[in-house]
Amino acid sequence: MLLPSRRGLQPLKLALTVAAYLSLAALLYCSFGPHIVLPRYGSPAAESSQPHPPQAKGHLVPLEAHIMSKCPDAKDCLRDLVLPAMQKVHEKVNFTLSFIGKPTENDGVACMHGPGECLGNIIELCAQLLYPDPKTFLGFTMCLTRDYQEIPQRELIEDCALEHAIDFDRLNECATKDNSAFGVKLLRESVRRTAEAGVTKSCTVRLDDQVYCIRDGGKWTDCPHGPGVNDLVVAISKLYSA
Repeated sequence: MLLPSRRGLQPLKLALTVAAYLSLAALLYCSFGPHIVLPRYGSPAAESSQPHPPQAKGHLVPLEAHIMSKCPDAKDCLRDLVLPAMQKVHEKVNFTLSFIGKPTENDGVACMHGPGECLGNIIELCAQLLYPDPKTFLGFTMCLTRDYQEIPQRELIEDCALEHAIDFDRLNECATKDNSAFGVKLLRESVRRTAEAGVTKSCTVRLDDQVYCIRDGGKWTDCPHGPGVNDLVVAISKLYSA
C-alpha cells in the first residue's frame, strides 16, 4: 500500500529518504510527488560496473522505445505498437528500452511522476540487464505498464516477475545493489542516452536512430509511415534487407 504524499518535505530531504528506504527495504513503496531528485551515490567501483546500453550486432536494425514507467502513453505505445511488432520481427532488431527524465546538476535524475516512477524505471532497466531477451524483459515491462498506477508496489512486481519467469530476488538485488548506487546509475545512463537522442516525450519510438513515431497525450504524432503495426514491421524488414 502506498504511503500518503509528503509534498511538504524539501527536495533534498525527499531524495535522502528515497535512498535510505532503498538501502533498508526490498523496493520503494512510497510516492512523494513530482520532480524529485535521485542524486548520485556510490563508489568509483560501482560507477565502472555499469554496462553500456545494448548495441546493434551485425545487420540487426536498432529499435528503441523511450518511455516513463508511470505514463499512460507508454502503456498505449507498448501495447498497440511495440509489443505486437516485436512479436513479428524480434529476430531482425536490436531492441532497447530507454527512459525519460531530467538530468540534474548533481548527476541525479528528476522523474516527472516522482520517485515511484524512478524506481519503476530502475526495476524495468534491471529486468532488461538481467534478462536481455526482449521476449522476457519487454513482456515483464508490459505487464507492469498495464497497471502503471500501481508501480512500484511489490505485489505487482512479484506477480509480473512470476508471469515472465524473472527471479524477483535478482531483480531486487540489482535495484538495491551498492546502497542503491547501481540502480541509480542504470537510470542516469538511460536518461542521458535519451537526452542525447533529443527525445522528450513518452512514448517515442525510434527506428534506425531516427524518430519513427510518438504517442503523446493519447494521440499518435510524427508518424510519417503510419502508427500501425504492419507499417513498423514493413519499415523494419526493409532496413533489415537493405
